[in-house]
Amino acid sequence: MIERLGLVTTQLPTATSSAMVLLAVVMPVLLGVLGGAWRPLRGWPGLALALIPLLALLWLVQQIAVHGTQAWVLELGSLTLHWRANGLTLLLLLLTQWLVLASAVYTPAYLRVAEQALGRGAVWLWPLMGLLATSLSLIWMAADLLTLYIGLELMGLTAVGLILLPGREEALAAGMRYLLLALIGSLAFLLGVALLLGSWERLDLAGLAVVVEPSPVLWVAMALLSAGLLLKAAAFPLHAWLVPVHGSAWTPVSALHAALVIKASFFIALQLWLVLAPQAAAAAWLVGGMGAAAVVWGGLLAWRADKLKDVVAWSTVSQLGYLLIGFPLLIGTSTAVASIAWAGVWLQLLAHSLAKAAMFLAVGNLMLATGESRVSGLAGASRRFPLSLLSFGIAAISLVGLPPSAGFTAKWLLLHASLAAGQWPWLVVLAVGTLLSAAYVFRVFRYSFVEDVEREDYRPVPLRMDLVALALALASLILGLTATWPLALLAIAGGTP
Repeated sequence: MIERLGLVTTQLPTATSSAMVLLAVVMPVLLGVLGGAWRPLRGWPGLALALIPLLALLWLVQQIAVHGTQAWVLELGSLTLHWRANGLTLLLLLLTQWLVLASAVYTPAYLRVAEQALGRGAVWLWPLMGLLATSLSLIWMAADLLTLYIGLELMGLTAVGLILLPGREEALAAGMRYLLLALIGSLAFLLGVALLLGSWERLDLAGLAVVVEPSPVLWVAMALLSAGLLLKAAAFPLHAWLVPVHGSAWTPVSALHAALVIKASFFIALQLWLVLAPQAAAAAWLVGGMGAAAVVWGGLLAWRADKLKDVVAWSTVSQLGYLLIGFPLLIGTSTAVASIAWAGVWLQLLAHSLAKAAMFLAVGNLMLATGESRVSGLAGASRRFPLSLLSFGIAAISLVGLPPSAGFTAKWLLLHASLAAGQWPWLVVLAVGTLLSAAYVFRVFRYSFVEDVEREDYRPVPLRMDLVALALALASLILGLTATWPLALLAIAGGTP
């Protein structure tokens, strides 16, 4: 399985590919600093500049597809940092650039329309968004525990800064709670890294995969690493901080947090399990059970939630459960089952990230347009704001798992893997989760199509904000129709395609 993670390769990078990687990692920070200094009133200049790292990544995709995984080693005195780029990491890099780009186009209009976003905190939004993209890029490409820790800390502190930007009391309370829990998670992660380093004296993942042996030290280290990462990922039952964070954060911040930040912690956790404990089937079933509980619990609370943002936030808790179900399908199973589950897990991550970002933006547009934060306040929205509701609906197609969306293809692959492995409980979870997703989505539509409401205080949002949400929603749909391309890229392993 480490071949699928790109940790085994003989392909040396070229100078051009190294420059392209550096461009993709560093340029978001530079663009963020420029945005903070110039405070752009329109998103198109940022769009034009942000296309540069995106084009660099597309060039790298072509190189990886032809030549296979590439790896970099950076010597810093006594420290050695390892990076790699393979099909999986490039898909995640493309996802990050696409979502940050969409948020950058959405943000100027949002800052003009949303009264709470007109304070001094808006100056820091751009640099923090750029720093978030860079920290995520470090995590996707890191092939050693030190780089993973640096990326994880940088991402966590940046996310806290983004959450605190509104400056309101509830935002400060949610941000400080998130900071405290993030620090606890980081401490647990760092203790696990220290145990591994003290026992096997190395931090590179490929080397650890060779030398680690089952032992009490390994189990304690894995427990600490997993607990810290699952806390950061808002995995059930460590999810209590998530809903207050989204309830108080600005809309583009919620979109990036749900689509990318919690996925990074999941990515690290699954990667470490595949490298350090690839046969720990019993423990993987425990994580799968947490995922099953998340699907049901998150779906029920999303169905019962009164506020629009709470619906989408609880939906995130539920949808993350599908990713956790991937643990028992990938750990300790046959190669055939793991291959199917591998494709299903990462396609589900891509589909959910696009759909959830689109849903947060669409919900934010509806809240700004109606002046209501409650689901029941959407009465009449279908007639007055059809584009926002259309974006919400298309994103919901992928979250529910209806064809032809990427969410449907991903759940079909997970269903296939569960059948092949004989793990029947996950079939029930997939079915119940689909029904609950449909329930909370149609509840939003039920209120939106109430027409016997006369109101005069609507204020439509700028068309650009609706178009950005629609573009992300359509991307989650189109990804299902073109799923062969990301699945083929995911299959690139080792040093050969």
